[in-house]
Amino acid sequence: MKAILTSIRATLVLATVTCGVYPLIVTGIAKTVFKEQANGSLITNEEGTIIGSTLLGQNFTSDRYFHPRPSAAGAGYDAASSGGSNLGPTSTKLHDAIRDRVIAYRSLNGLAADAKAPADAVTASGSGLDPHISLANAELQAARVAKARNLGVEEVRELIGANTMLPDFGIFGEAGVNLLLLNLALDEVKPAN
Repeated sequence: MKAILTSIRATLVLATVTCGVYPLIVTGIAKTVFKEQANGSLITNEEGTIIGSTLLGQNFTSDRYFHPRPSAAGAGYDAASSGGSNLGPTSTKLHDAIRDRVIAYRSLNGLAADAKAPADAVTASGSGLDPHISLANAELQAARVAKARNLGVEEVRELIGANTMLPDFGIFGEAGVNLLLLNLALDEVKPAN
């Protein structure tokens, strides 16, 4: 009986520490030191309405905006259904989807029928919620966006450069463009008439 009571006490103490005290301390430190990140890196408009997060992708479809990579999360960019398609490299369904996406990407962006499409333009990320696109993907979309907004292509490329995130510590990962930040920056530019 003594061993059972000791086990129950140890379980209660450990549960209190690991499920209560420790999470409160970590959350308190995070909200103090990394307030923006701890609250989801949310972006609000002038009225204070949340319009997105720099950590989650959104599905932009208008020609006036840069488009994200495909998403397998629910109906697309559904955070409650985060996940990949689970289709493997030998899957006919995946092969057909990528082929169709390549054709659509070339057509939408006015590219030649044999132009190479960046991998991130035609494949979904593992989470289906990736908020970034590659520099190559952004560059290939620049002409379409510039035309739809009546802007110069160089002006759009400058915005791409201004919203490019470099690899962590200069070596980990690849440079990428946060789509939400880039599209918000586009909305601030007035077209030349």
